Amino acid sequence: MAKVTRDDVARLAGTSTAVVSYVINNGPRPVAPATRERVLAAIKELGYRPDRVAQAMASRRTDLIGMIVPDARQPFFAEMAHAVERAAADRGKMVLVGNSDYRDEREIHYLRAFLGMRVAGLILVSQGMSERAAQEIEAWDARVVLLHERPEALDDVAVVTDDIGGAQLATRHLLEHGHAYVACLGGIESTPSVGDPVADHVEGWRRAMREAGRSVEGRLYQAAYDRYDAYETALKILSGPDRPPAIFCATDDQAIGVLRAARELRLDVPGDLAVAGFDDVKEAGLTDPPLTTISSDRPAMARAAVDLVLDDGLKVSGGRRERVKQFPSALVIRRSCGCDGA
Repeated sequence: MAKVTRDDVARLAGTSTAVVSYVINNGPRPVAPATRERVLAAIKELGYRPDRVAQAMASRRTDLIGMIVPDARQPFFAEMAHAVERAAADRGKMVLVGNSDYRDEREIHYLRAFLGMRVAGLILVSQGMSERAAQEIEAWDARVVLLHERPEALDDVAVVTDDIGGAQLATRHLLEHGHAYVACLGGIESTPSVGDPVADHVEGWRRAMREAGRSVEGRLYQAAYDRYDAYETALKILSGPDRPPAIFCATDDQAIGVLRAARELRLDVPGDLAVAGFDDVKEAGLTDPPLTTISSDRPAMARAAVDLVLDDGLKVSGGRRERVKQFPSALVIRRSCGCDGA
């Protein structure tokens, strides 16, 4: 059976192939309602399916958006990727997701792969972007929106949350419960000091402690971002002689690991140990006790990122449009901090 072409649709609808293209792509020129109906009827009758590869070759753009995250196994990134996928679907786009595993070479691999596929744009969650990655983006003249953090290595549009302010909120709240101090479970040794959300969470903790006149010396602990390694770290911290009265964790995943370690050591939370996290992942409300944490509007951030990555006006660096869109952080009070929350 011969392949149905756009010419076939145009002949049956009694119009030009250009008009058929306008109907299929919903532009760039308007089509009269009656003509549109004839084209759609012809498409249905003939069973025509647009050749997306050919369209991409002609327009140099596809209906795809690339998204690179550090680790989609972590709840925050999984939830953010899902929110981006839903927002993209509302704009008639699909999302390809790649995991960088916090490694520069993997991030560059996906940058090259997605940009080589001529994606309509790229949404990048980068943990301290390397100079090589920034050069790769510039070499492709790529349309990129940075999500969750804006590394100093790249001057491009970004959608972020108030990481420092949110960490201050959580730390202040724990201190308001009368604890002598609040310890912090931060990142690992290789965590960038700038351009990384965890670094900003640690900075927010520092600021809140200093504002309250409390020392941070010896009260910052290194831990990987996931619950499993954080659990191992927490077992050592909580079983030692200098067990902190309260801990602020840079991620909810870490906080979930801390709660598990506290239960294993028969420590009452929040009686013996108050805990707060950051991200407000779905599981935060299901822990025992439910976790006090910092939330951001992920659906709104995802919509903003998709809208920006498809906005031609933001391609020009140094343009007058707003290039960084920051969303506020909010304290979500539950029982792990000592409040009678949800």
